[in-house]
Amino acid sequence: MFQKILIANRGEIALRVLRACKELGIQTVVVHSTADADAMHVRLADESVCIGPPPSRDSYLNIHQIVAACEITGADAVHPGYGFLSENAKFSDILAAHNITFIGPTGDHIRIMGDKIEAKRTAKRLGIPVVPGSDGAVTEEKDAKRIAAEIGYPVIIKASAGGGGRGMKVAHTEADLEVALQTARSEAGAAFGDDAVYIEKYLQKPRHIEVQVFGDGFGRGVHFGERDCSLQRRHQKVWEEANSPALNAEERSRIGDICAKAIADLGYSGAGTIEFLYENGEFYFIEMNTRLQVEHPVTEAITGIDLVHEQIRVASGGGLSVKQEDIRFQGHAIECRINAEDPRTFTPSPGTITHFHTPGGLGIRVDSGVYSGYKIPPYYDSLIGKLIVHGRNRVECMMRLRRALDEFVVDGIKTTLPLFRDLVGNADIANGDYDIHWLEKYLAKGE
Repeated sequence: MFQKILIANRGEIALRVLRACKELGIQTVVVHSTADADAMHVRLADESVCIGPPPSRDSYLNIHQIVAACEITGADAVHPGYGFLSENAKFSDILAAHNITFIGPTGDHIRIMGDKIEAKRTAKRLGIPVVPGSDGAVTEEKDAKRIAAEIGYPVIIKASAGGGGRGMKVAHTEADLEVALQTARSEAGAAFGDDAVYIEKYLQKPRHIEVQVFGDGFGRGVHFGERDCSLQRRHQKVWEEANSPALNAEERSRIGDICAKAIADLGYSGAGTIEFLYENGEFYFIEMNTRLQVEHPVTEAITGIDLVHEQIRVASGGGLSVKQEDIRFQGHAIECRINAEDPRTFTPSPGTITHFHTPGGLGIRVDSGVYSGYKIPPYYDSLIGKLIVHGRNRVECMMRLRRALDEFVVDGIKTTLPLFRDLVGNADIANGDYDIHWLEKYLAKGE
């Protein structure tokens, strides 16, 4: 087992990883920018190192500074959390060159799954169902028209190196295709330094279903069930739940087994999430995230397994602590992402939190690194906390969520709490009857 882990992140995920390390008896080092000197993870860590000014490129994305912090403190492993350098193959390679363990998959696996086109090819080879579309990058308009005609309109054009909805355009007719192709390539080049795009069939009313997987790096793989992340705004997840209210037991088992076998065959090591669009009983691969997800707590709630403990165990060479037959799913869990944003316009709302009170009671978990008097900096993602609720079934979970949202108090800034209080009372949400477009339509109506 590791002696000392450096946590290369900030906010709630840094605190989440820190807690896991402490439970395992591992010393912790955190890095921080000057803007995060008063952050809770900095206060609670065994050691902390300031690695630069507020801009991420000068601090949390500064590989040289993070490696230097490892060497100064004697950290023998790095947990990257999510975001920042968590899916940076170069970072993984550099750490390996310095005999520091990256708590995550190999650089090669990060590269394969980080390229959307190569990831789709790999998924297809591993037996994972994929969305009909181009086999590789599309550069010529005539090729785009031919592929679109073959798979049928509407189609969606996506950036190969993309994420977060950037470099993503929908064409409903051939007349739309030329502009969509040019716009997607331009956005992709500006956002990712790579203008390669590909084409897929655009599904009309799909759900976003993802499967949590783990591999030991030696040919064993397991799945920890699925999460439904269909409530999204601009391709950003807002509300996640496990299990999905849209799947039956047979579908759940089928897609889980497919993903676990694929991870084993790939020789993958650590945590990963295989994401799908789901429509009319069929699953279509979107991408694989080679890291811990923001929404991992809902999986922990229904399985009772600490996924960060599992990450650390696998990275240290200890293998998986469970076999597939050991994993049991109990009850239902929902996570709401609490952001420092206007609940209607979603404009960021940095500032000082004057009062912060979290809900409690059976089945309630709040992952947050903020506190009363904490000043939210304007430089980073607006996520300030996650409310996770677990119940014996979805009805109990929804009732408990309603109560927890009523108890949650954040004063001094605007947050998305009012949005969740609206959603929990909506009939479609109560019935689990929604798709990836539902939330944006709901917000557009101004309900």
